[in-house]
Amino acid sequence: MENFYDLLQKIKKRPAMYLGRHSIFSLQAFLDGHYFARRELGVPLTEQESEFQDFLQWLRQRFNVETGQLWASILLFHSVDERGAFDRFFSLFEEFINREKVREFDDKRVESGRVL
Repeated sequence: MENFYDLLQKIKKRPAMYLGRHSIFSLQAFLDGHYFARRELGVPLTEQESEFQDFLQWLRQRFNVETGQLWASILLFHSVDERGAFDRFFSLFEEFINREKVREFDDKRVESGRVL
């Protein structure tokens, strides 16, 4: 899978096709299976898959959580139900991805000496 983020967008558009239902825990199980299969086959992670590994830590910081819970449990705690947590995953994931773009932009500005 060259574009992990495209896979996530496909799941967002048609969750029942990929997961069976709108469930944050089904999404987590699907992604865990994805990572497991890659490890078993000896396929190295793509840059996007490696970046996604930071999502949990980012989410813990975002919600100021100091627990061993995984991202699905954190999202469920901060949502009404599993479907709400599922929907919230994608909005927070967008925020996570965009924070990388903002950081890259800021780094380039500092490197060029144009700090505002």
